[in-house]
Amino acid sequence: MVTSAVRLDTRRPTAIAVLAMGGQGGGVLVDWIVALAESQGHVAQATSVPGVAQRTGATIYYVETIAPDDSGRRPVLSLMPVPGEVDIVIGAELMEAGRAIQRGLVTPDRTTLIASSHRAYAVSEKVVPGDGAGDPAKVFEAAQAASKQFLAFDMATIAEETESVVSAALFGALAASGALPYPRAAYEATIRATGLGVEASLRAFDRAHEAAENERRTPTAPPARPTGGSVKKKLPALGPVGDAWFDTLVERARKLPAAAHGMVAAGLARVVDFQDVAYGREYLDRVEAFAAIERQSASPANAMFPLTCAAAKHIARAMAYDDVIRVADLKTRGSRFERVRNEIALRPGQIAYTTEFMHPRMEEVCGTLPAGIGLWLESSPRMLGVLRRFVDRGRRVQTGTIGWFLPLYFLAGWRRFRRGTLRHRREAAHIVAWLDQAATAAKRDIALGVELLEARRLVKGYSDTHDAGAGRFSQLMTMARRLEGRADAADWVRRLRQSALADAGGRAFADTIKTVESFL
Repeated sequence: MVTSAVRLDTRRPTAIAVLAMGGQGGGVLVDWIVALAESQGHVAQATSVPGVAQRTGATIYYVETIAPDDSGRRPVLSLMPVPGEVDIVIGAELMEAGRAIQRGLVTPDRTTLIASSHRAYAVSEKVVPGDGAGDPAKVFEAAQAASKQFLAFDMATIAEETESVVSAALFGALAASGALPYPRAAYEATIRATGLGVEASLRAFDRAHEAAENERRTPTAPPARPTGGSVKKKLPALGPVGDAWFDTLVERARKLPAAAHGMVAAGLARVVDFQDVAYGREYLDRVEAFAAIERQSASPANAMFPLTCAAAKHIARAMAYDDVIRVADLKTRGSRFERVRNEIALRPGQIAYTTEFMHPRMEEVCGTLPAGIGLWLESSPRMLGVLRRFVDRGRRVQTGTIGWFLPLYFLAGWRRFRRGTLRHRREAAHIVAWLDQAATAAKRDIALGVELLEARRLVKGYSDTHDAGAGRFSQLMTMARRLEGRADAADWVRRLRQSALADAGGRAFADTIKTVESFL
């Protein structure tokens, strides 16, 4: 039996890589690209390598397309992107574009790089003791240098405003880039052919197409990190009485130095949302005390009111601490369920359940109880031991079910009694001691007062994370007392803070403490 050899098409196909996390519509975008190519008579093949949300990276979708060959030769299409051989890279989030550059998928002589400039923070950014967020300016700089064409703007906002998903906006940007040889009408026809959410998708496509064309003419600057904004927009509805009282707080806030208004707006919104309007008054009382200290100082260095700005930021963080009540409140809010539905592009008639992993400890239980009962329970080792068997273990909780939603909703309502809990008593005492030390230092040295306020960055989260940060914070404040009176006290407190934030293990912090102790 004689068989003829298979004739292969050795032309290079167009290679497209799409990087997206769960809920960003990467699969939908790839389906559109394949359908688009096939509608124009091209051969297309799509594959994907899944990641696990933000833990091990985004899913990488890969598409290769090629125009048909009249000779009948078969095209050879790859299953994975090869560094240096990708024509179009699409990132559904800014840092995914950065990761594509790191993988070598973007090259300056070949690749069109398209990315949404919004941020979805990865776990690796959130677990850093300090601010672990990646710098968007560095990604923009690298993208402009590494790609042949770079298009980036906030496509998530476009998707939200058009009641669509980011994949539709990315599709519009791809059409405007001119990287594929297909007319705009073919892109729009592809969306219509799906028959689902067509009008919303076309609105997002059109807005993104226009934005991408503007971007090609006049590239925009890297996005800046948020610095505050309207107080009212950050708050849930308070009701007529609450709104009236809150307006009074806003008037007080406006009398603070203008340089601090953005931070005060964010801080006031946070503490009122955490507790109530009366808690907002306490917040402003504390911020105003530091503003008064700074106004008495005639130093030109204080023209931007660094002490007041630091107080506005970190007092709010300290007062709106993470406790069990807060966690339950956030997980049962209607706005959270709505956000999840939007992120996964839930269709009418579909039901989605969110599964949370919770690992409470008896320490959190005691902290949520009235102070007297919590202290009594903590002083009873036998009782604690028995209860730990039932409490100290991980649970997978479906907050969308009645069985779990109601207990969490009840716990969230406990916030009206928060001021009487053991945790709040301890947090309040901790805040008073911290602010007393910072205010006393600021009266003699504004720079030292700023650094003592900034030291609060060490304390965040709850459970073991909170305990570890609070331990370092206590050590730093102790060292600060020993440094008071020195001309370089502020500089050394800053070094202690930076080393404490440098690594989770605490080795750098311990080394810095030894250095300070060597000359004290």
